[in-house]
Amino acid sequence: MTSEEYEILKEQMRTRLKTVQSDIHNALSLCGRSSDSLTLIGVSKYFPPEYAEAAFSLGLKNLGENRVQELLSKKEHLDALGIHPNWHLIGTLQTNKVRQIVGHTALIHSVSSEDLLLEIQKRSQANGCNTSILLQVNISQEDSKHGFEVSEIEKAIEIAGNCPAVSLCGLMTMAPIQTEQHDALPVFQKTQELFEELRSKVKDPLAWNVLSMGMSQDYIDAIQCGSTHIRIGTAIFGHRS
Repeated sequence: MTSEEYEILKEQMRTRLKTVQSDIHNALSLCGRSSDSLTLIGVSKYFPPEYAEAAFSLGLKNLGENRVQELLSKKEHLDALGIHPNWHLIGTLQTNKVRQIVGHTALIHSVSSEDLLLEIQKRSQANGCNTSILLQVNISQEDSKHGFEVSEIEKAIEIAGNCPAVSLCGLMTMAPIQTEQHDALPVFQKTQELFEELRSKVKDPLAWNVLSMGMSQDYIDAIQCGSTHIRIGTAIFGHRS
């Protein structure tokens, strides 16, 4: 990418980001929430590393990726430039990839099984680090989505409480693809209710402070339902070819 192409990209991204930030501001105001109650994660999956670089330069300090190798590749690119965002792994994590990603994330959003949770504990302990995680819950009960069933969450919380190299911070969910506006609301409302119900079950209730839900098509509804972290790709980076 030439410097001219990069500047054009950055300007296009600036425009889209301003729209997202304005929508976020309005949604938070309607809920009586402060701006510091929400973390915006820019998700540049499938785009070249220059897109992540541009996003950081525009003020996005939290960046997310779906795949381990893409996150590590972009992290290496940005590290070489002296750029160090908070990296979030938001996509499916396979147990055989855990050893590669441990120590490189601010937060893993997609812990979807007991085996994965225990592998993160094992690799984190071996690496001498502590890994912050969220439990992914499949509220919509779609076969195509990963995550714990609601009935399984309390056991996962108990297991996490016995993992000293893991910090359990909250829940993540994904809503179904919307066919009509506000389709996602029931899923977000149920996840918020579950999040609050589980607060008394966790080992450290003060650390139970992250509710990750909402993407480009439904983040306004997610904010209204108490989301603390939204994961925005297309609305900031544009459509993927």
